[in-house]
Amino acid sequence: MPLQRPANPRVTLASEPIEPAQKPERLEPEPQGPRVSAILVSYNQAPALRRAIEALEKSQERERLEIVVVDCGSRDDSASVDVDHPAIHLLRLPHHLGATRAMNIGTRTAKGDLLFYLSPDVEVQPGTVKALADKLEADADAAAVLPLLTDPEGNPVSRVHALPSREMLAEASRGSAVPLVNLDLTKPEITVEYPELDAILVRKQFVRSMNYFDERYGHYWADADLAMQVRRAAKKVRLYPDIRATYRASEDPLAGESLAANDRLAGAAAFVGKYEGFSAGLTFRLGLAMGALGRFDLRQVGAVLGGQKLDGSQAG
Repeated sequence: MPLQRPANPRVTLASEPIEPAQKPERLEPEPQGPRVSAILVSYNQAPALRRAIEALEKSQERERLEIVVVDCGSRDDSASVDVDHPAIHLLRLPHHLGATRAMNIGTRTAKGDLLFYLSPDVEVQPGTVKALADKLEADADAAAVLPLLTDPEGNPVSRVHALPSREMLAEASRGSAVPLVNLDLTKPEITVEYPELDAILVRKQFVRSMNYFDERYGHYWADADLAMQVRRAAKKVRLYPDIRATYRASEDPLAGESLAANDRLAGAAAFVGKYEGFSAGLTFRLGLAMGALGRFDLRQVGAVLGGQKLDGSQAG
């Protein structure tokens, strides 16, 4: 009887087909939407707007940054910036509807969960946007964060105020500058009350919770209203001195336009009425009118009593 070879489980007979090893299927990562949407409202500021966009284009994690520009019917070449920067989202408005409405249009268009309201006068550093986003996402008590602004030579520039009082609004309505707050730059972070909207990162959910920006303000005082909404929500606005951006001061493109001056007055009265009551708002408006009448400034009297905003509508 012939000997039988013991079975060897490790040996494959040549007559048996060899199946190729199956490689695991590689799953392509799903593309992520923008983390931050930068929103710039511009009017006849083409050179500054181009500098601001060029700085944003150099940002870290540029692929997670959406750039939305709302052009308010500019008469320069602002409405063609997307030719040189095709990755941005440019919204062209037929005429100037006021910064408040323009910001709302940009906000509703934005896809990011964090909104970076940026003036064309500000140029961010490559790490500015990412660093601010990291800070805000890690701070549950903060509704907004902002960098330290510096001039082109690197000197700190304050664009921060105390919450506006009725007296301050009256002075500002007569043309006085809103007082600035000195910043203690020895601290790693500074809680501020009322920053202007030059460079501020805000949670989109917070803007939605306040039903977007109040369009009773035409062009001015929406920044003060945001500051009051943050205070009412018991949240904070933090400024980080180590996170920086360059501020190039320029003249208000609406300076000298009478309708813009009317808008400023109407917005101040709307602010007082909103936070101190209808009677206080009416008293404030009448006080401005009487003061203007005492100076024989009939134009301002008409502006105060008419309440006309920049877009030609009447303040509510």
